[in-house]
Amino acid sequence: MNTIFRKSMLSIAGLAFAGGVFAGPIAAHAATPAVDAKPAAVAVQSAAPKPQGDQSHITLNGEQTANVKAIIAATKKAGLPERAAVISIATSLQESKLENLGHLGDANDHDSLGLFQQRPTSGWGTPEQITNPEYSTTAFLKGLRQVDGWQDMPLTDAAQTVQVSAYPDAYAQWEQQATDLVGQHWNS
Repeated sequence: MNTIFRKSMLSIAGLAFAGGVFAGPIAAHAATPAVDAKPAAVAVQSAAPKPQGDQSHITLNGEQTANVKAIIAATKKAGLPERAAVISIATSLQESKLENLGHLGDANDHDSLGLFQQRPTSGWGTPEQITNPEYSTTAFLKGLRQVDGWQDMPLTDAAQTVQVSAYPDAYAQWEQQATDLVGQHWNS
């Protein structure tokens, strides 16, 4: 069993146990007449998980906003839901601050290029392809689709499984801004 799947299953089991511990005492008193007839506990689920940890935010310029729109367009073209766009945008925020980076000389991380800092030598594509926002997003999404359960896992785990970064937890800090950007531009 892979590690992410095992951790997910353990998390679900832990939540189920905690839910039983919490709901057990409530259920035991269900026969007791209540002063207020409101439900004792309500489980609330949202379409996306709550962002993890401290969140970062940057002000976007026109180029960065155009790249957000390109990522969303590529996600829609791939037939994937908004959550895939959130993960993609958060990943790009971490990797390049949504800037389509060319070769940076000595400051370059190996041969990493584009919105997602993808590497030609790692098989992501040619430099020309990787610096094309639609291509690089489609390549990222192809990797994301290969991650079992990506829709339900924490954003940073999904992004890290695709990107294999030296900083695996760094993606989480961009989840709120990515969610906001997708909310703002998905239907525009």
